[in-house]
Amino acid sequence: MTEILARLSTALSDRYTIEGQLGEGGMATVYLAEDLKHRRQVAVKVLRPELAAIVGAERFLKEIVITANLQHPNILPLYDSGEADTFLYYVMPYIEGETLRDKLNREKQLAVEETLEITKSVAGALSFAHERGGSFVIAAADDDRGRSEQFGVTEFHVILNFFEVLKARGGN
Repeated sequence: MTEILARLSTALSDRYTIEGQLGEGGMATVYLAEDLKHRRQVAVKVLRPELAAIVGAERFLKEIVITANLQHPNILPLYDSGEADTFLYYVMPYIEGETLRDKLNREKQLAVEETLEITKSVAGALSFAHERGGSFVIAAADDDRGRSEQFGVTEFHVILNFFEVLKARGGN
């Protein structure tokens, strides 16, 4: 276990048990965790400590506020947020199942109808978020897991992950 992961696990141990890393982006790392109070798996997004020290936490805190106020079927809700041992974090649902990236790796190409349905879902969520203060650049990392941060990337991230839309729709 890395020093950072050990510190994070200790800092959150009264509320969450960190089970492992799901993904990593430019600003933050996402971990799979067990919510001890509600006995459910969650994804915990943690601002990289070195980034917080260099550029400050304002952008991440702005992301938290915006995310907490977005209610849309294709945008994950925010369960919790806070600071523990200098770690800024927020918590969202963890959705199990095949990611769109996995499906594309397996099938190589999607049917036109399915592609259009996914595109409409993503565009609807981005439009909704944009109307509430976001400006978005579509970007996706290769290591997406856990519906966290990789699709709506802006001055503040929107919790919408293109590679997890199938899960939100109940797809396999």
